Amino acid sequence: MMISIPFPAGRCLRRSAACMLAVLLANAASPDARAAALATVPAAPRVQVAAGAIEGKLARVDGVTLREFQGIPYAAPPVGALRWKPPQPVAHWNGTRPAQRFGPRCMQLPLFGDMVFRANGMSEDCLYLNVWAPAGFSASRMPAKLPVLVYFYGGGFVAGDGSELRYDGASLAARGIVTVTVNYRLGVFGFFALPALAEESPLHAAGNYGLLDQVAALRWVQANIAAFGGDPARVTIAGESAGSIAVSALMASPLSKHLFARAIGESGALIAPIAPVTLAQAQRRGAAFAGRVGARTLADLRALPAAQLLQATSNQQGDADADIDGWFLTEPPAATFARGAQAHVPLLLGSNSQEDSYTDILQRRSPTPAHYRAALERLFGRQAARALALYPGGSDAEVMRSATALAGDVFIAHSTWRWMDLQRRTGKAPVYYYYFARPRPAKRHPAPGERPDAGAVHSGEIEYALGNLDTNRVYAWTPADRRTSKTMEGYFAQFIRTGNPNGAGLPHWPAVRASGGGLLRQVIDAHTHTEVDRGAARQAFLQQYFATHASPF
Repeated sequence: MMISIPFPAGRCLRRSAACMLAVLLANAASPDARAAALATVPAAPRVQVAAGAIEGKLARVDGVTLREFQGIPYAAPPVGALRWKPPQPVAHWNGTRPAQRFGPRCMQLPLFGDMVFRANGMSEDCLYLNVWAPAGFSASRMPAKLPVLVYFYGGGFVAGDGSELRYDGASLAARGIVTVTVNYRLGVFGFFALPALAEESPLHAAGNYGLLDQVAALRWVQANIAAFGGDPARVTIAGESAGSIAVSALMASPLSKHLFARAIGESGALIAPIAPVTLAQAQRRGAAFAGRVGARTLADLRALPAAQLLQATSNQQGDADADIDGWFLTEPPAATFARGAQAHVPLLLGSNSQEDSYTDILQRRSPTPAHYRAALERLFGRQAARALALYPGGSDAEVMRSATALAGDVFIAHSTWRWMDLQRRTGKAPVYYYYFARPRPAKRHPAPGERPDAGAVHSGEIEYALGNLDTNRVYAWTPADRRTSKTMEGYFAQFIRTGNPNGAGLPHWPAVRASGGGLLRQVIDAHTHTEVDRGAARQAFLQQYFATHASPF
């Protein structure tokens, strides 16, 4: 006789093997039956990687049993003499290393309230990655090798972590995709340059350590992902914001452009106004920082506690810029893409309908035509009239729309558009361009007077794209949100599998091409559809402006 249990087995979704064990034992009728049930529980998954054996855990998601491995080291801890060094090989270990907890997040200040970490604290020792993979696959017993996604988090190169709930890889893994999230060095630990660092480098390079971490992680994937059932020939790199900027850089870098087969960028590219600085500029900034912390030598800097270095960045800007170091980057990525020397891989990318707010253009003044004209004159000087013609503001409502579009373009959408346009011209592979327009719904517990956003804010697409709406308990997700997520995650999954986002049950998404006086793009919302983007004149204006000016804000 089976004993009834007070919760269904489905409640084990997104839980560990311990939950499945509890169900089996609760349903066992006798000690002998319990023992038999215990014997049927799958053992914790083990995988042999190059540095040694690791043991993960099992989870059940959407009816699929997954193997999860957390906190796998892919490089040596970048501490002591290895601070501000390219990532070094991880040391081999004996026995089986537990991989059931996320590693520490990299050193960072608490800058963004929407980051929900599951990391084991924070440390300079942070070069770990995480893998989600379907169960039933091994290096010696695979019906087919699975496609692989390697995802890099956003956070302005100063914050973020591979353990964040919104980046959880379980949903895509349940669709048959081996999913990897990667920690990489941030801020002054990941993007610091000094003449002394260039002098000690055999290649006379300095800076870009966080990006070099990503290269090391991709090499780890090439060497080890087959052990998880993944296909090293079908690796897609992806990221949002700083992660997207990193993807564009990885496509341009001679160190990495051969390490993946396709790429996804969500809002951002390493192209003006987010272009890399020169090595000389980075070194001057580094020297100024060293002076602020009272360090006279590189040895002094390496001897400083990590917490002290981190705190010294609290009032500084521009300490996390990529630079043209002569090794990871030999020229600005825009130049690499323009001459067709980047990775010739399919690219899926796009931006959101409200990447920034009109208030940043108007500096908190009311959105009247007069205030808007004054703001454009302040920002663009003698080119204000041209800006007004392209971003018109004849009424308060039009000012809000145009200023929102301009703010988003200047912040990050223009760099994304330029990346798309360069890749479609020289990349020798299809490009799929999206415009994410789904605003997040009302919060479950809004503050008095708080209203939902009018558009899709920066980073607002992440949970939709990765199938992780339920990991974000702040918002009261609706059926329309779930429909949007099903579509966007479906596009991502198809692209990761094949290099083409189209598939059964998904609205057709054409590759970028000229049509109707503009370029085709896919509007992703509750009712996803294709439209013609006729904003090329705006982007040409900004490209010309940024050729001689820094970002106006």
